[in-house]
Amino acid sequence: MRSIEFLGNFLTDIPMLANEFLGNPLHDWVISLFIILGGIIVTRTVYWFIEKYLKGLAEKTKTKLDDILLETLKKPLVFGGGLAGAWFGLKYLDFSDYPGVDAWINGFFSVLITFVAASLICKLFEAVLDQYVAPYFEDTENDLDDALLPIFRRGVRTIVWVVAVIMALDNAGYDITTVLAGLGVAGMAFALAAKDSLSNLFGGFTIFTDKPFSLRERIKIGGFDGTVTEIGLRSTRLKTLDGRMVTIPNSKISDNSVENVSSEASRKVVVNLGLTYDMDDTKIERAMAVLREIAEEHKDDVEDDFAVGFKEFGDFALNLVFVYRITKGSDILGTQTSVNMAILKRFNAEGLEMAFPSQTIYNKSI
Repeated sequence: MRSIEFLGNFLTDIPMLANEFLGNPLHDWVISLFIILGGIIVTRTVYWFIEKYLKGLAEKTKTKLDDILLETLKKPLVFGGGLAGAWFGLKYLDFSDYPGVDAWINGFFSVLITFVAASLICKLFEAVLDQYVAPYFEDTENDLDDALLPIFRRGVRTIVWVVAVIMALDNAGYDITTVLAGLGVAGMAFALAAKDSLSNLFGGFTIFTDKPFSLRERIKIGGFDGTVTEIGLRSTRLKTLDGRMVTIPNSKISDNSVENVSSEASRKVVVNLGLTYDMDDTKIERAMAVLREIAEEHKDDVEDDFAVGFKEFGDFALNLVFVYRITKGSDILGTQTSVNMAILKRFNAEGLEMAFPSQTIYNKSI
């Protein structure tokens, strides 16, 4: 301030600068220009200091956050500092003889600074998003997050700029009550018109957050049984066991129970075997031993916690039960086929005859 006073006293002694322009002597205009130039010099000095020293220090740190902050903030801060210098320079002048000029200057620069702040927030948000969030989503198998990320990016950017425009209009002296009321009515109309789409969108977001299934997993929902081939914003596609493609709205998925078949740790298989009643206890024990041996022979695909037992005396057979679990990742149908073929071959070789529905009729004479 002392330098400005000294400059003012010096310029006042120059007769030519005593002339007025727009109600202000020329020496005040010169001082205003010096303030503006001083603001530009200060901001350029700050920019040079960031490039020369702070950027090098940031590169030596382990975290990338300081590099992002410097790279993102330096230009908006310099531009904002220049605007602030121009604002203070013009405020040094007295426009009381011209009603409305001061209000126009204040509104103009407040609008510009508001937009600079909005741009700064958007740039900082996108830089952090690209550095920390986007790489995480790229490593996931789910393509829904890849679709949601651009929408989230645009949504946040839109919200920031809408708020900035409203604040700028308010700073410029406009009545924003009507604007807010109009936005509220437009928002309600849009919500009603896009109710189904929004429902599907929120359903997709639910799938993304809850993760009831992922791509290439088999699920059962609403009578459909198939493998997930695509997870989109509005719908999810399944390839059924028949090879048909089914498109299910995400809202239906979020509102219904989903059975994730692929999430099972192993596939439980129950084999019921009936032997004829002419089998004695030795053959029954041998049959159970054969089943245990078959399970051991398939230990690469069958878990160790299998069970074999003599279940019951049936109407026409002595019923055995063989319960085993196929390990996750194994060929389910192939393992079942191999086990069943082994049972058939070994039982035939051991003379263990399987029963079929039959009746024995006794004719007793009276």
